[in-house]
Amino acid sequence: MYFCQMFLRMIKKALLIVGMLTVTLSCSEYQKLLKSDDTAQKYTRAEELYNQGIEKDSDKSLKRSLRLLEQIEPQFRGKPQGQRLAYMVANAHYQLEDYYLAPFEFERFLQLYPNSDKAEEAEFKMAASYFYRSPKYNLDQTDTHKGIEKLQIYLNKYPDGEYSDKANEMATALQTKLEKKAFEIAKQYHKTQYYKAAIASFNNFLADNPGSPFREEAYFYRFDSAYLLAINSFQVLMEERLKEAKDFYETYKKYYPEGQYLPQMKDALEDINNRLQNF
Repeated sequence: MYFCQMFLRMIKKALLIVGMLTVTLSCSEYQKLLKSDDTAQKYTRAEELYNQGIEKDSDKSLKRSLRLLEQIEPQFRGKPQGQRLAYMVANAHYQLEDYYLAPFEFERFLQLYPNSDKAEEAEFKMAASYFYRSPKYNLDQTDTHKGIEKLQIYLNKYPDGEYSDKANEMATALQTKLEKKAFEIAKQYHKTQYYKAAIASFNNFLADNPGSPFREEAYFYRFDSAYLLAINSFQVLMEERLKEAKDFYETYKKYYPEGQYLPQMKDALEDINNRLQNF
């Protein structure tokens, strides 16, 4: 029994050593290849590593492939292999989630090979890169606007394309993020008691975003801002502002007769009516 255990340990150690030697030799060969002038061998190895990276979802293989591809791709521009290599460079960046270099490389690919059978996929992935770059709603939304623009270009070119459903979902998500930002800015004015600025912001929001999921809430906060502004106004301004608040209530009720905020608004409306009787 003891000798069996010793034998198994020796086998495991031997396999480990063989594995380490294999990795070491592989790394050594790869480093030599990087420094060599053998373009054909680099092409073959880059393609092998790229396919391995895609099939096995291996970042290591993709990174190794990319280093070789970036060395040889310029030499193949204008040649039959050039189109494939340019696409592999762009897609390797995309698969590695480098969403800053990927759209640049896809755009270059489309400029060089506009009639490629990979053109639709490249157009979509270029747009999708901006989608993945889009930050939280409370940060700068430059990439969000760019993403919507690029996704719309894709949808205009390929309205029934392979990625059209996904592109529509992405565009909707980005648009909702912009709406969220605009809504939260208006809501912050309400929270900090800048009621006139809140009303103006909610008016703009409602005009600019007719189908927004934040629309009902915006109607409510616009009314609440107008009500709070009115009851905290000088007497000479109060009547006009109470009437405006009441109009906002009627608008909310018109669009949302069973609205979730009606119970909250009921007491305020009653107060508005009582105060208006005094005028």
